[in-house]
Amino acid sequence: MSFRSREPHQRTPLLLLLSVLTPSLNACLVNNSTNGSSVYCHPPAEILIRLPTNTVYLSVEFFNLTQLPSNILQGASNLQELHLSSNQLENLSAEFLLPVPQLKVLDLTRNALAQLPPGLFQASAALHTLVLKENHLEILKASWLNGLKALQYLDLSGNRLWTLPPGLLANFTALKTLDLGNNQLATLPPDLLRGPLHLERLHLEGNRLKELGKDLLAPQPGLQFLFLQNNNLTSVAAGAFRGLQKLDMLDLSGNLLSSVPTGLWVSLGRPTRAMKDGFDISGNPWVCDQKLVDLYHWLMANNDTMFSRKDTFCAGPGTLKGQLLLEMARSQ
Repeated sequence: MSFRSREPHQRTPLLLLLSVLTPSLNACLVNNSTNGSSVYCHPPAEILIRLPTNTVYLSVEFFNLTQLPSNILQGASNLQELHLSSNQLENLSAEFLLPVPQLKVLDLTRNALAQLPPGLFQASAALHTLVLKENHLEILKASWLNGLKALQYLDLSGNRLWTLPPGLLANFTALKTLDLGNNQLATLPPDLLRGPLHLERLHLEGNRLKELGKDLLAPQPGLQFLFLQNNNLTSVAAGAFRGLQKLDMLDLSGNLLSSVPTGLWVSLGRPTRAMKDGFDISGNPWVCDQKLVDLYHWLMANNDTMFSRKDTFCAGPGTLKGQLLLEMARSQ
């Protein structure tokens, strides 16, 4: 037999081998391990119609999808992480998560969700991380989140929320991080924090809050990080921080505070304990008169953890305008 006649038969096994070892440009990436399969679907890949039954991680991101294939999660009962960010999802069905009762992480960042269907989390008792960042939510109903018994991390930042319902977090006893930053909240329900037992991080930055009352933070004595920057705060109640014995980071920068009441700082920082991660009160129109004496004394005890010192200065009275607040404290 001539060499020419044998060549096709010799090349066939090699071509088959290459087709197995070389993934298609339009295929999702599947990584297999002893813990299960991780599936990554990013453009230009075509979304898998059927997932491996041992899939524990699924990423379907950057497709600009307005809706998902109805059966995308069927047969993936072991799924623990689902990442759907950077699409244009407008709605989800109430039955969407029913096939994946072991799901622990759901990331829906940068979609177009204006609401969630009641019952979406009816089978999500294991879910501990829910990210709804940068969607189109204007309101939030407590019933939308029913079923989330183990939730520890809730990110609602970058939406259009202007109001929150009372009792929103009533059943979230395990919650450790709540991010409501960069919304349009002008007020907060006074019972907002009466559900979680061990909240550690609270993000309220980039909203329209005008005042901080004395009771909002009281249910969370273990709070460690509090972000209130870039709001419209003109007043903070004298007892607002009372009982926050573990606070390590406080950001009040970029507000409209000209003065604060005596006794505001009594439970924060030294002499009781240092704020390990620091504080920022810059970008406020401080009026450097005798009403700030209490703040001056506190600054002298805690200036080693002060951020933005050169951006923290007096807006008045006239003769002191532009003076650094810390220098004023040192001159007292």
